[in-house]
Amino acid sequence: MRFRHLDAYRVRRELQRYEGTAQRDLYRELRERFLFRHQTATGWVLDLGSGPGRFLPFLGGDDARPVAVDLSMEMLRQIPDVWAARNPRGPVPDRVRADARRPPFAPRRGSRVVLLGNTLGFAERDAEEVLSTAEDLVAPGGVLVVEVAPASGERSRYLTRLPRSSVARLLRAPPAVVVPRIDREGFVTEPARRVKPGNFRRFGVPELHDRWRRRGWELLESVAVAPALGLDRPRLEQIRSDTKSWSHLLEVEETVGRRAERWGHAAAVLLSARRPPA
Repeated sequence: MRFRHLDAYRVRRELQRYEGTAQRDLYRELRERFLFRHQTATGWVLDLGSGPGRFLPFLGGDDARPVAVDLSMEMLRQIPDVWAARNPRGPVPDRVRADARRPPFAPRRGSRVVLLGNTLGFAERDAEEVLSTAEDLVAPGGVLVVEVAPASGERSRYLTRLPRSSVARLLRAPPAVVVPRIDREGFVTEPARRVKPGNFRRFGVPELHDRWRRRGWELLESVAVAPALGLDRPRLEQIRSDTKSWSHLLEVEETVGRRAERWGHAAAVLLSARRPPA
């Protein structure tokens, strides 16, 4: 696979993917908040396709044992520095160079098993095998966290027609005031991106929900990532400078993103589901 031999340049690009702009901050913080809501206090935490491990600190408490699994040795080499910068407590997570289709763990071992980023999409024809493997690794009562990319994204008509400074001021109001205004005007869908057949696997949220219900799993949470303003960089930069507006924006994005009608057009959706107890 093409991710096995990433060079230092590609790894630096990946490290910068959630850093340096208000838009990247928004994407990162929404993922961190989601993971924090579904973290485990104890047990094995298996991050399949971990990359440099930026989200590992949010997957488990002090008594959990996080493990980063990635094809790229260069990615795994970055984890000690990334871990120290974000979470100086405890030892560096275990690092395993392995294919997510065949990680060296016994079935039902993970208290939390995670497939973030585009791990599933870029698995292409092997996406079903990667997902099945991740499911098999979840212990009874454990939780699977998955990120999928159903479409190209969308944005709020209301927020994106207002002047930048007006949006920042508006978001100082409670989210309960802002969300109904967003709902009244609806959303603009982004044009579909061209994807070569066989090069990217798009999972729909209903597909995954049906899959897990048939297996008796409990659906915990599904959230589209930043459907309201995630694609509007200029307005996000204006909002980022106001702490209260930024805090409210995070709440607005999560409130809107939990609605089923937002999942189909989302550029990214985070899902969590619990395997039944033994």
